Parts: sequence; structure tokens; C-alpha cells
Amino acid sequence: MTAPTTASTTAPLTGLRVLGLATLFAGPMAATLLGDFGAEVVKIEHPAKPDPSRGHGPSKDGVGLWWKMLGRNKRTMTLDLSRPGGRATLLRLAARTDVIIENFRPGTLEKWDLGWPELSAANPRLVLARVTGFGQFGPYAHRPGFGTLAEAMSGFAAITGEPDSPPTLPPFGLADSIAGLTTAYAVMTALAARERTGEGQVVDLALIEPILAALGPQPLWYDQLGHVQPRTGNRSPNNAPRGVYRTADGTWVAVSTSAQSVAERVMHLVGRPELIDEPWFASGAGRAAHADVLDEAVGGWIAARTRGDVLAAFEKAEAAVAPVQDVRDVMADPQYQALDTVTTVDDPELGPLRMQNVLFRLSATPGAIRWAGRPHGADTEQVLTELGLTPGDLTALRAEGAL
Repeated sequence: MTAPTTASTTAPLTGLRVLGLATLFAGPMAATLLGDFGAEVVKIEHPAKPDPSRGHGPSKDGVGLWWKMLGRNKRTMTLDLSRPGGRATLLRLAARTDVIIENFRPGTLEKWDLGWPELSAANPRLVLARVTGFGQFGPYAHRPGFGTLAEAMSGFAAITGEPDSPPTLPPFGLADSIAGLTTAYAVMTALAARERTGEGQVVDLALIEPILAALGPQPLWYDQLGHVQPRTGNRSPNNAPRGVYRTADGTWVAVSTSAQSVAERVMHLVGRPELIDEPWFASGAGRAAHADVLDEAVGGWIAARTRGDVLAAFEKAEAAVAPVQDVRDVMADPQYQALDTVTTVDDPELGPLRMQNVLFRLSATPGAIRWAGRPHGADTEQVLTELGLTPGDLTALRAEGAL
């Protein structure tokens, strides 16, 4: 089975060549994002140890479903980089590649004589993105690192959950996802620099850093005021009413009043306009200090109405509200449907699949999902034949255990 050859010539990253050496999950996600907009991505996996994401989560007919999304728009090949033949083959691939994304522990590529000196010698224009738990240097650099550790170390878990409950970790790869987005941005930044200098460079991205940036001004608050943000559950220290509220039919809605005008509209809607005249109502912090009063007013009004009635009333009042949806609701949501946020991809293994579409829409050079994740090593011969290897070369690599 060969990979489809339907890559759009109008995609903005057409012609960009990417080698994905990374596993689980930030590095592979970055490569996926580049592939979604036309980059030619080749996913390299160990011959005997495929990317563990192939086995994460539910599967159908023995095929991992997470991989179908993470591996989309990638050709797949096997290569053991620790073997001499594998090393030599990677250097040949690197010579015609724009970007390599890897997430081995620091020193691993160097142990195989595939560090930056060797890779940049093979291709001075190469961009090497190195995604690790803690970065390439420092006291933690050689520790194993996963997103969970970043979510704990960054302060995210400490501020998540109810005040009297333990710190809460997200039930999905939050730190990895943020790092994947950041890695794609970092790669594009390095490529932009290459346009000016003609030379590639190393991207050093630590999982513990992008999530810390996403948490906002907490270090600044602590530095200047000694302020440590506590756990506040669904409440915000910056505005109120804000949270989730149960409706009469047993569902939930989320309300936000980050803007003063919206907070005032909500009070008119729920029949408590007199609260607007309270001195403390004039600022978000003042309202947050009186969240009990505001939650009682808003929560009581919502509890007496069905979710449909609540949403309709808030929309009419131009107040900010959204249903708390699970994946079943997401799949049926008319706004997501209008945006084609969850799109259908035809897959030769499993048939039609529905998955998240590309992240954003470009009016002139759109991205696309050209195919879903492919079987382990499906394109090895095709990729290496394109590289110039002969059948004899492939036989020798197999005999060595490099493929």
C-alpha cells in the first residue's frame, strides 16, 4: 500500500521536508501540524518498537485510533538509528530535509554520532527541533520527562481544582498539546530566520516552559506582590459571576462575565439589577469578592429553567454563555458543523473516520487532511528508493537489522 499522492500544490508548506523522529506526543503533534499544511512528513519509527501512541487509548480491529489522527499526512518508515546503516541512512535523509523533530533524552543522538555537528555538516540549512521534558541543559535535563510532570511543575495542577481538594491534573495531554503547538511555531520561526541567513539552527524546547507561559502572569504577580494564586474551582479571582451552573433538566452551562457590560446584562437578565448599583460591582475583582451573592442570583435563575431556555435567553440578552458539552454534543454542535471542525477522512484500513480538522482556515492556501495515520513502516521502501537506495542496499539494511 503506497501513500496517497494528492498533496495540494497550493498548500503553503508544499516542498518543505520534515523527518519525525519523536514519539509521545508533542513532537509528533508538531509534525502533524506541519503536514496539515502541505509539508512532506516522513515518520521514522524503530523497526521493532513502533511509536507507543499506536497503542494508546481505544482501538478498532487492532488498529489504534489515536494514531490515525496523530499520524495523519505522514509517510511511515522504519530505521534503527543505533545501527551503522541506520545512522548513515539518516544522514542521507538529513541532507535533503528541511526539519528534523526529535525527542530523545539529551545526549542520545550524540551517542549515535547524530548530534548537531554531524547533522548540520550533512545539511547546513537543517532545522533540528529537540523536544524534551526539561531542555538540553540544567540539573533536570537527563531525567525522563512527560507532560504530566510539566503540568505539575509549572503550577497548573496547583491552581486547578476546588480549594479543599487535591491539586488536579488534566485528563488529557495538555502540556504536550501546548508544546506541540509551540514547537510548530518555533520551527516556522527558525525557517523564517533561515530565509535571511541561509543557515539552519537548533530549536531547544522543554515541555515545562510553554505551559508556564500559558498560565499567564503568575511569576510576575509573585515577583512584584508575593501573590500565590490559590485553587478556586470554577471561580475566577478576576471576575464574577463565572462558573458552571446546573439547569432544570440536569445539564450544565458555563457563564463568563469578563466584560463589565456583560456582567450588567446578566444581572438584568436574572432579575437582580439592583446589584449593579453596589460599589463593588464596578470592577471584576470587586465582583469576584462577592461571588457567593452573584452565584446565588445567577445559579438560582438558571436552575429554574431548561438548558435550551437558558441559552436562548442569554443569546437574546447578548450575554456570554455556552453549554457544557461532552464529545457527543460536540459532534452534533451546529457551529462545529458549520466550521467543519470535525471532518471525515477516508481510510483504507477502517473506512470513513471523523477527526478534528486542520487548526485554522487560510483563504488562499488552505491545509487539508490528505490521509489518516498509516501502518508501521508502510512507506519504508518507497522513501528509501526515492533517496536513491537500491534493492541491494535495502537487503543489506534489513540484514543488519536497521530496517
